[in-house]
Amino acid sequence: MLKNNIIKYLLMFIILVLLQVLVFNRISLFDYAVPFAYIYFIIKLPIGCNRNLTTFLGFLLGFVIDIFCNTPGINAAATTLIGFVCHPIQNLFFMTDDYNEQTPSFNLLGAAFIKFMIFMTLIHHVVLISIESFSYFNLELVLLRILLSSVLTCILIFAFEGLSLKKKSSWQKTS
Repeated sequence: MLKNNIIKYLLMFIILVLLQVLVFNRISLFDYAVPFAYIYFIIKLPIGCNRNLTTFLGFLLGFVIDIFCNTPGINAAATTLIGFVCHPIQNLFFMTDDYNEQTPSFNLLGAAFIKFMIFMTLIHHVVLISIESFSYFNLELVLLRILLSSVLTCILIFAFEGLSLKKKSSWQKTS
């Protein structure tokens, strides 16, 4: 599936990196929450995708974000981890054999997709914000940043899913 849609995934990668660097990094809700919508790329990789490929793509995505944001490996560490744990987490929330090689989506998986997306977002944000804070001295602030950034990121991912559902439904009506 990934081989057949390489152009689609490449465009998604580029668009999400540009959106993150040019738009989302400039959004700050009460100076606590920043949406990290680029993780949508890892979440949308095909179910059952090779773990090594997912880990590499996670690293590559985080590395590119780190280059543009001048952050020394913080994003690369967090996205590499979610790339590495993506397949086991998919197994936790849905039967991967039933959906092998399909792209995870709300339309396909329903509530299981929501749980999967929230869990992946939380893992990413815990790692990213913990490394960025480099201290748990002010634990309440760190937890608040993790929670608010996760909520903001999940809202954006829901919006992306809504756009893809609208696009698919309008595509099906015209064909």
